Amino acid sequence: MQADFRASARRTFAIEGAAIAALEHQLDAEFDHACQLMMATKGRVIVTGMGKSGHIASKIAATLASTGTPAFFVHPGEASHGDLGMITSSDTVLALSNSGETAEVTALLPLLKRMGTPLVSMTGKPGSTLARDADAHLDTSVAQEACPLNLAPTASTTAALVMGDALAVALLEARGFTAEEFALSHPGGSLGRRLLLRVQDVMHQGEALPRVALGSPLRDALLEITRQGMGFTCVIDEDEHLVGVYTDGDLRRTLDQHGDLRALKVDDVMTRGGKTIRSSMLAAEAVRIMEENRISVLVVCDEDEHPIGAIHMHGLLASGVI
Repeated sequence: MQADFRASARRTFAIEGAAIAALEHQLDAEFDHACQLMMATKGRVIVTGMGKSGHIASKIAATLASTGTPAFFVHPGEASHGDLGMITSSDTVLALSNSGETAEVTALLPLLKRMGTPLVSMTGKPGSTLARDADAHLDTSVAQEACPLNLAPTASTTAALVMGDALAVALLEARGFTAEEFALSHPGGSLGRRLLLRVQDVMHQGEALPRVALGSPLRDALLEITRQGMGFTCVIDEDEHLVGVYTDGDLRRTLDQHGDLRALKVDDVMTRGGKTIRSSMLAAEAVRIMEENRISVLVVCDEDEHPIGAIHMHGLLASGVI
């Protein structure tokens, strides 16, 4: 008989979806108390759990840490053999156990009580030892596991994971956690690059900035564009203020409108002003300006409108901002 894999998958989706939906009805004032304990924590939120619950606990700790609640995972077995020293009275412990009777976890209870460390538990048995001894208990009980033997942790671990996400998001919102703060803990990711990288980090500057003086022959501007390879040059006055730019696009228009280029000065055919940006602005803002104006380069100016650099779309691509 051929196995119906998709039918099995749909049953799993249905069972685990029902387990998640049931959490809403199990949510009570204990959730508020758990959030208040974590918000008031001066140290770290220590998340612990054994087996599959341990894997979920590790993920919850990572989610908390990346969303504004300092947290880390401690293995309960290792805690009983020295790692309990990682936990202090200024921390709050979040302990996961579906049965609420996991020996490695319950063994920590007397020690946590002695230290005065607040305890939040997450179990599927509200009457269990771990649930009773906790300062706040989160009920993650499920009607059944997705496993047809009702043995392998499936729906129960999903419910615990979702409850952990609910905690993290509730705390995130209560703290007013921002995207910029999120980026600080994700500097290596694409979001971090978009929210942390600034124009000054990727701009061409110094001798690499193409520029010619106002009144220069068009030939000089073309040579400068070729020499620097950025597809444009700044045009500056005698006080080194930016008065315009000359680009590859301007060259095409010049060829279309003028027969003889030898007599032309850059002033005659440049684009007056040009789009500029400040060096302190986010590189992501440079991308937005370029996309809105359908250009590939921006001049970076200081507060006195002196050009100090240039930023090109290719550099933004290379740095991972796009």
